[in-house]
Formats: sequence, C-alpha cells, structure tokens
Amino acid sequence: MSAQTFAPSFAVHWRRFFGKRLTLVAGAGILAFFVFLAVAAPLIAPYDPISQVADARLQAPSLLHPFGTDNFGRDILSRVIWGTRIDLQIAVIGVIFPFLIGTIAGTVAGFFGGIVDIIFMRLIDIILAFPFLVLMLSIIAILGPGLGSFYIAMALVGWVSYARLVRAQILVLKNSDYAVAAVSLGYSRMRIMFRHLLPNAVAGSLVFVMSDAVLVLLNGAAISYLGLGVQPPLAEWGIMVAEGQAFVTTAWWITLFPGLSIVVLAFGFSLLGDALGDLLGVHE
Repeated sequence: MSAQTFAPSFAVHWRRFFGKRLTLVAGAGILAFFVFLAVAAPLIAPYDPISQVADARLQAPSLLHPFGTDNFGRDILSRVIWGTRIDLQIAVIGVIFPFLIGTIAGTVAGFFGGIVDIIFMRLIDIILAFPFLVLMLSIIAILGPGLGSFYIAMALVGWVSYARLVRAQILVLKNSDYAVAAVSLGYSRMRIMFRHLLPNAVAGSLVFVMSDAVLVLLNGAAISYLGLGVQPPLAEWGIMVAEGQAFVTTAWWITLFPGLSIVVLAFGFSLLGDALGDLLGVHE
C-alpha cells in the first residue's frame, strides 16, 4: 500500500474513532453531571424546593436566586436540582420494565415460532394500532394519576419495540451454526435461548434503551404537565413548565430552566445511545 493511499485511510479511521470517543465522553459526561445533581441535591440545593416565601414571588434571576423564583416564591434552582432525582428515575425505571418484558417476549416468540409467535405478533399489532401517547393516557386515566400508573402504562405499551427487535435477531440466530450445535449437544431450550442466543441478540435493544429513555423522559414530563404524573408540590421539570406557562411573558425563567434541563438530559441520552450504537456496530 502506498503512502498516499494509507494516509487518507488512516485519517478517516482516526476521525471516526475520535468522533465515537468524543460522543461517548460527551454523553456520559452529561449523564454523570445529572446523576451528581440527583445524589448531591440535599447538599448543593441552596433552598428548600417546596418552601414558599410570599415576599420573594416572581423574582428575576439574581445572586440570591440564580434561576429566579416562581409564583409561590420557591427557588427555581433548588427545584431544578431536586427535580433531577424524579426525572432521572422516570427515564431509568420507565425503560427497565419494557426492556425486560419485551426482551423475554421477543426471545420466546422468535425461538418457538408457530402459534406462540403468532399470538405475540397479533398482540403487538393490537397495541401498535393505537397512538402511543393516547394509549398511555387511557391506562393512566383508568389507574389514576401518579408515577406508579405511569410506570405501569410504560410497561404495558413500551415493550413491543423491544420484542420486535429481539424477535428479529432470534429468528436469524437460531439457525446459526452454534445454535444448531447447541441443539445437537442436547442443551435445554432455556439454556439455548437465554445463554447462547439472547446475549448475541440484545445489542440492538441495549442501544435502543438510550433512545427510548429520551422518549420516556419527554413522556414523563408531558404526563406531569397534563397533571397525570408527579403531583405538586413535588419538584419535577414537567410540573415546573406547566406552572410557569401562565407567566411565560412576564417571568420567563420559570419555564426556561426546567425546559432546558429536559433538553440537555435528553441530549445526553441521545449522544450516549449513538456512541454505543457505533461501538457495538449496530449502526454499521
């Protein structure tokens, strides 16, 4: 290979590698920052997030209140910091149960096929026939407002994407040489499914978890905005945006800082998911 040929090729691979690492570090750094805020909230929040001070209502950002105060005199910075705990919890728990349910369902459906696969796929078709958010709102309306209802709704609706991803991979992998060899050696179906096939089929789902965390975070904020999620006076970014809507022209800081926090945290999850997709070869 000539030097002229090697140099451009090396440069391209270096930029790709550097870009992956930079994206990974940036995404992990953003998430680490918010995790730090959530853990250290009692130590770094300057005020009680639910304490109301009538004399401090609707104060603009200042040295005393860097993010200003809301219509109840509560410090916005303290509420944003404490709200990190709830919104991170929403993003994490909101994807764990759909991931587990969908992964197991997709593995079983893809491995056994036949009537089992038909039942799972028809159930998925029924769920996908309804708009995602409408179906979630219907379930929450039946169960009642609150985070518990939100998590149940996410688990009942969100598992289908993971099931389809894993099922497609299992259908391919179960005909591979090592899967046929495992059957020939007399391994049990459970061992073949969960020890040999699933670890090789789950990479795409792990990447999708990061993208799904963005959707869950935005849905959680939207549900709280509509009054069906976290209930006042708890500090949660969606609630804060809803409370500041009436003052958006006169006290813009009430909605700006919690809304910006949602965007930045979602961006962190997106960066990390994109970097993991490149590193695991899912995007290639």
